[in-house]
Amino acid sequence: MRKYMVLVMGLCILGAVNMSIWHKEQLLANGKTVFLALAPVDPRSLMQGDYMALRFKLEQDITPQLTHDKTQNADGYVVVNVNAQGIGEFVQLQDNLANVVNPQQIAMRYRVREGKIKFATNAFFFEEGKSDLYAQARYGEFKVAANGELLLKDLRGENLVVLSKTRL
Repeated sequence: MRKYMVLVMGLCILGAVNMSIWHKEQLLANGKTVFLALAPVDPRSLMQGDYMALRFKLEQDITPQLTHDKTQNADGYVVVNVNAQGIGEFVQLQDNLANVVNPQQIAMRYRVREGKIKFATNAFFFEEGKSDLYAQARYGEFKVAANGELLLKDLRGENLVVLSKTRL
């Protein structure tokens, strides 16, 4: 009986992991694309290899608008205008996912943790030896779901050039 319980639990865990993967794949395939301008940071970690810690210009727009104690954890949505190039620019903050009626706007989820504003991720890992290439990054390419969930797809350079396909 114990063996069957372990087997059932294992299958449930595998099912949950696969559903999560499927959900992320659907977001990458069907999400709306938004580019967020990056703020510069150091692209190196001795323990983890080459990566870029990410900060976004949008964080500078959000910080003065926060009305709660910035040391407290909080969640919300930032509404951005998406221009013809797909670059998102700050419009307003809102506590819930209210309907955004302007088709040029998208609501994206953000979190405040330890006094810092976070989007989908705060790091981008890349192949060792590519730090010079990714030092040219100017935008994060995100896919955004209807519920405001974000997933970082890639980093882009000046004029939104795809860096992962660029050779040095």
